[in-house]
This record gives sequence, C-alpha cells and structure tokens, in this order.
Amino acid sequence: MEYVTLGKTGLKVSRVGLGGIPIQRVDAQAAKKLLDAVEAAGINFIDSARGYSVSEELIGQAIEGRREKFVLATKTMSRDRESMAKDIDTSLRNFRTDYIDLYQVHNPSLQQLEQVNAPGGALEALLKAREAGKIGHIGLTAHKPEVFERALELDWVETVMFPYNIVETQAAELMEQAKEKNVGFINMKSLAGGAIEDAKLAIRFAAANPNVTVVLPGMYSPEEVAENVAAAADPSPLTAEELERVDAMRRDLGTSFCRRCGYCAPCTAGIDIPNNFVFHGYLSRYGLQDWARSRYGALAAHASDCVECGACEERCPYQLPIREMLKKVAADFGK
Repeated sequence: MEYVTLGKTGLKVSRVGLGGIPIQRVDAQAAKKLLDAVEAAGINFIDSARGYSVSEELIGQAIEGRREKFVLATKTMSRDRESMAKDIDTSLRNFRTDYIDLYQVHNPSLQQLEQVNAPGGALEALLKAREAGKIGHIGLTAHKPEVFERALELDWVETVMFPYNIVETQAAELMEQAKEKNVGFINMKSLAGGAIEDAKLAIRFAAANPNVTVVLPGMYSPEEVAENVAAAADPSPLTAEELERVDAMRRDLGTSFCRRCGYCAPCTAGIDIPNNFVFHGYLSRYGLQDWARSRYGALAAHASDCVECGACEERCPYQLPIREMLKKVAADFGK
C-alpha cells in the first residue's frame, strides 16, 4: 500500500480509502470481517457520514480496540453551530472514540456555505471542537464545481471531497488548484455511484491522476477490498485498449448518466432532479433499498411531480432525456 500526505492536514493516509456508504448493507459481524480485510490490506483511511444511517456505528464497533490504526473521517449536513456540535458528539459516540481525525461539512450549496461561515454557523462549532481535541482537521464535500471553487478560497478548508471518475472530470482544473494550495483531494464516486461496472478500470483511472490524494471507493466485502487495492497498486499507465474502453464508457453513459452539475435547475415543479437520480442509483445499483427509499421519501418533490415542461432538458449540457429518466425513477420508487 502506498501512503501519502493528505494535504495541509499532514495526516499520512493510504492511497485507497474505505467509503462508508455500502457498509449499511451488512451486519456487525460482516462489518468486522470487512475492517479486518481493510486493515490487512494496509488501508487506514475510513470515511463515513451522519447521514449514512448505521455506517458510523458499524465502523465504530468493528475498529474498537484498534482505533489508532485508522484515520477516521466523517461529515454532516448541519449548517449551524448548535447542530454541528451535537453531530460531532454523536459521531464520537458512534465511532467509540474521543477524537475524529477529519470532520467535513457535507455537500453545502453556496448559500449554505455562507451560513456555515457566518456568526452562529457550523464553523464556530468545528473550530471549538478542534481546540478541544475532539476533531483534528476540517474539510468539505461538494458535488458542484462552484462550491469546490469557493472552498479553495477558505483558509479553514484542509480537504475537499468531490466526484472524479471516467465520466465526471469537470473538476480537473480545480483539482490542480487544490494541489497547488496543498488542499487534500479525496476522490469520491470513483465508480460513478456504481454506474461504472468495470471497477478495476475505474480505480486505475482515478489513481492515475496525481492530483487525487485518496481514492475512496465504497466497499462492503473483503473481495471488493482486494480487487480495489490491487487495481490502485498497478503503476502501469492505462493501455490503448483501456483508453478505448474509457471512451466507450463515456459515450454510453453520456446518454443516460446524470453528472449532478445542477444546470437543469430550477425545476418548474420544484424537483431536485440530481438527487432524484442519486437516490435511484442507490436503489438500483447499491442494493440499499430501505435507505434509498427513506432519503427519496424525504425529498420535497418527487419524480412523479414532473409536469414535463422540458425546461430542464433545454438547460442540460449533456442532452439527457430527463423527463423519461424521471419516469423511470417514479416507477421504481412508486411515486
């Protein structure tokens, strides 16, 4: 396993980390076996979130007694000081530890990021928790390039987690800027939320970019751990045949894959179109039916609310058939 420095945090982390979404699919015994395989493979970076139901708790149980072997990261959607402070304490209890190495502001909009920074915002709680030794470092996760760009202007942001994969390379220039500013780049969605079936090629593609600090695929079995670590460890450049497959994937997925750029907004019916597709992906590809249905159900508007005005399709830079895609989401979720 290769180890790298996670930007200005100074943390030494494995080149491949464990993404904590899929662990929700297993029980405590299977989670323990997964973390045994993670440790044996040399992976020391683990990421979870308050929003991933039992993920933090399963990880906490599995690493009890060997906490010092891992660099723990998690995140929350809290934007104000009081909620952030409560979430930090909850994460500490779930992980069964007295410190978390990296705590991240989870996917804020530009407006929410300003709330985080404002008096009474979540940043105050993060800074206080860092002073108290509850957390070691502060980061941010995002799905929109404009939020990534803004994050690079904020001194307190030590890491950024952002999608980067074969079909989502919109942040390539920002990734270069992050490296120049010594902001660690954590690569999420390396398999495009499960849309890319060739995991080996997807991991090799992400790991080949020197601006990626940590590749963070979600894993729920020891077999996946072995496959992903082997893929990232292959130092050879992508072959001509692999590059052809990359181009083929971009052509194929480019006709049906939402990149969550947000240019489709605002929706006439108030639908958060990218998140409708995100939760549908968890339902159809990750096998997280209960969690996906819960998150989808909590949305203010659903795919079935589409009035088929077509305004979103006119704005989509990838010419996606959004109206037909929303019909599929509505059919699979039942609303």
